[in-house]
Amino acid sequence: MRVKRSLFAVIAVSAWALTAAFATGPAHASPVPGSPAGGTAQVAPAAPHAAGAPAAQAAAVSPTISPATNWIHRAENEQFDCTAGNLCLEVWDPTVSQWKVFFLYTCNRYYLSHWLDSGYYLNKQTGSVTSYFYGAQGQVLRAFSPPQVGTQDWNPVWSVRNC
Repeated sequence: MRVKRSLFAVIAVSAWALTAAFATGPAHASPVPGSPAGGTAQVAPAAPHAAGAPAAQAAAVSPTISPATNWIHRAENEQFDCTAGNLCLEVWDPTVSQWKVFFLYTCNRYYLSHWLDSGYYLNKQTGSVTSYFYGAQGQVLRAFSPPQVGTQDWNPVWSVRNC
């Protein structure tokens, strides 16, 4: 009887834990207000390859960055502002089928999670700062100074330093 009761308890706790894990929603950083004074409007590019595959959406995870920073979602060809002082990074978010734009202002090394496929970067930082994209072993994949705009394959990029 004791074994049956223990097995029932394990199953009940597992079911409760799964329900709690899937019932909570994702946390979002505060979005950057649109069109601050002095900003230059940018246009989000067209959507990448066929992002609408049902199997891919079922397993989709939104790209994140740590430490957290401000970000916004933008539809393809929709304008956004990357204001002076920011390194702006664009990655496709398959959970909402929109571009997720991160605004890196504070000097730090940022670690990327679930950044897949091609995206874009826009370096609007001020001064003679150099930014870096790093691979899995910490090797420098790209070093650049402002002003700089470019495309980037996010698959090999594990972290970014904006200063």
